[in-house]
Amino acid sequence: MTVTEQLSALSHILAHGDLHSLFQPIVSLSERRILGYEALTRGPSNSPLHSPINLFAVARHAGRLSELELACRKSACRRFSELTLEGKLFLNVSPDSLLEPRHQPGRTLQLLQALGIPPSRVVIELTEQSPTEDFSLLDNALHHYRAMGFSIALDDLGAGYSSLRLWSELRPDYVKIDRHFIDGIHQDAVKREFVGSILQMAKASRAEVIAEGIELEEELAVLSEMGVNLVQGYLISRPQEQPPREALGLLPRLDTAPNGLGEEGSDLSALLNEQPAVPLHTSTAEVLEAFRAQANLNSLAVLDQARQPVGIVHRHSLADALLKPFATELFARKPISRLMSDDFLAVELGQSLQQVSRLLTSRARQRIEEDFIITQGGRYLGMGRVIDVLKLITELKIQQARHANPLTLLPGNVPIQQCLSRLLQQGREAVVCYVDIDSFKPFNDLYGYAKGDEVLLCLAQCLGERVDPARDFVGHIGGDDFLLVLGSEDWRTRLNRLLEDFQSQCRRFYSEEHLHAGCFTAYNRQGQRQEFALLSLSLGVVHLRPGQCAQLDAAQLAGLASEAKRQAKAVPGYSLHIIDTGKLSA
Repeated sequence: MTVTEQLSALSHILAHGDLHSLFQPIVSLSERRILGYEALTRGPSNSPLHSPINLFAVARHAGRLSELELACRKSACRRFSELTLEGKLFLNVSPDSLLEPRHQPGRTLQLLQALGIPPSRVVIELTEQSPTEDFSLLDNALHHYRAMGFSIALDDLGAGYSSLRLWSELRPDYVKIDRHFIDGIHQDAVKREFVGSILQMAKASRAEVIAEGIELEEELAVLSEMGVNLVQGYLISRPQEQPPREALGLLPRLDTAPNGLGEEGSDLSALLNEQPAVPLHTSTAEVLEAFRAQANLNSLAVLDQARQPVGIVHRHSLADALLKPFATELFARKPISRLMSDDFLAVELGQSLQQVSRLLTSRARQRIEEDFIITQGGRYLGMGRVIDVLKLITELKIQQARHANPLTLLPGNVPIQQCLSRLLQQGREAVVCYVDIDSFKPFNDLYGYAKGDEVLLCLAQCLGERVDPARDFVGHIGGDDFLLVLGSEDWRTRLNRLLEDFQSQCRRFYSEEHLHAGCFTAYNRQGQRQEFALLSLSLGVVHLRPGQCAQLDAAQLAGLASEAKRQAKAVPGYSLHIIDTGKLSA
């Protein structure tokens, strides 16, 4: 297709409004509801400009980007209104179009007013395709959007030319992490570190993080475990002309995903207070009387007809609202929906204590006396107290510190035994790997304990990078002995990478002479000088089959791992020996 034909096709599309709007849901994991939908545009199905990449590239080349984006917003807003979709509408806008001389502010607001969509339900999503240099002009443009009631999102964080500066300068309400950092995050420690840093910065700037491009259950499980609450991607739902309206059917696997083997507690049952809630139509006077009757009642959940939470009433907030002159007389007979807050945290009973703690700490407005809602399948079960979460987390941290290895801070022997017991109770297929460093004692004697500690810390780091936090475990038995439990099918690949990583990382610990020779001389256990090979790993692996879990206890499983390690150490250099429990005699 020639350039002239492309421009002609673009003109035809703009003249006739021949655009199709698809919607992809953005889901809140903690509340199991759809926060909103990102509107995505497609050209005519029989046109070379059907692809949005081609469509927007031609418009940018022709200097008609602002015109096309306005047409896309019109199509998206109209279709959003026709479908009567709930939640927020995320509209893509490129900074280029906002900076075009022909850009006319206010057109989007006029369109929304005509359709009856309040601007508070619309998020302007900045999608950066080229360098943005005029930050002051862009800030002015976005200031107009904010003044009209719109929220701002920054798309593809980490991929743009200046996305971090945009975040710093514009302080968006939402930041969307580029899908590059989501793809394979369960297998990549660097990507997990990046996302963790983004979560910390978002907390400081009071922005909400959206992870987009999720395609695998393992990615979703890791992101959930890290505290990411808002998610989007093909795993959840592809962009559709008729998008789903309920989140519960979109996340069937997350509720049944196995807990990380290092976690204590499977759900939030210990935090659940089964207190009554009130229907949406309850009068303010009735709610006020409920608080007066129960002095220890901090909050009340407000439910719709399906017993799903739609709001929350906090004692202190209600008291503040009714302290105003004539407020009690004005609101007493009004439904509590007039005074309730729709800014609440609802979490599923199956979520872990760590997940809830992260969600609470990420909420800038969460107060310690404000309770949160606990649901099951999206329906109200009861309330949880923030102070109880803090107490349990503190107790857990104290217990972890008591049983952690003082050098690596990895779980020690008590948590290791607990992990193996949980593994057998769950009846899961997994591999238990006993990791031992060959030639470590003579290396330690020759190079000194400080250098030896560096080697142990290096191995601990290498092990941590091979762990999927959603389903794996790593512990430090003592000295140069570690235990690794892997629940993923790609465990062989992970162990091979572990061997490669450790071999590569250890090069910095040797002198040039020993590195060049490939060995070193030190005293053996009999006090005689002996030549030793450079440090290597012996891996004793027990492949645990679900059918054998009932026949073993934690001590027997640990004994099998120790025996596999002994067999591996009998082979010089890097070695791996596997004991398959499915082949053991009864």
